[in-house]
Amino acid sequence: MKKVKITLIALAVLCAVLHTALAAEIPAESAPCNATTESIAITENLISNILTEVQNGMGYGEANGKAQAIICKAVIENQTDGFGYADLMSIARNSIFLYRDMYLRPELYETKKETVYWLICDLIADVGNGKNYNEALNEAYTRIYQSVDNAYTENAEYASDKIYWDIPPADFVMFTQARKFLLEAIPKTK
Repeated sequence: MKKVKITLIALAVLCAVLHTALAAEIPAESAPCNATTESIAITENLISNILTEVQNGMGYGEANGKAQAIICKAVIENQTDGFGYADLMSIARNSIFLYRDMYLRPELYETKKETVYWLICDLIADVGNGKNYNEALNEAYTRIYQSVDNAYTENAEYASDKIYWDIPPADFVMFTQARKFLLEAIPKTK
């Protein structure tokens, strides 16, 4: 009887360690622009198991519902270091959407990876050499839109209502890949 208890405890500990080690991370390219490293880490700690389930086929609606419950409970119990529900849920929703999209269309992500890389390779090098990330990202978005419609020019009237902007339909995947490449190119300081 004692051996059975020890074996069950050892298996439970092993499963917990393996489950934690295999938990999915929040991709930096999916985080909103106002997210901090700390808020991303807190959200990842709360929903990494849900992201793993999404990678294995869980639907967006179910995953989003689970994330809402977990984050709401953590905020109420003051376990989020002062970050609010809206901040953490925007990070969670974006990462759940990205993982679900990658699950449904993996071949598109591989195809667009090379396309976007060659479209913005000079911007990636510029960011690696110190160019401002936001400027490079804006230029990358413009190039992506121009790859869909050569006549596209960025609307200089930022105050006008976005609904009237003439923006060509470009896939979310291309913007995600551009953010990923540019974020990876930012020089790491010691």
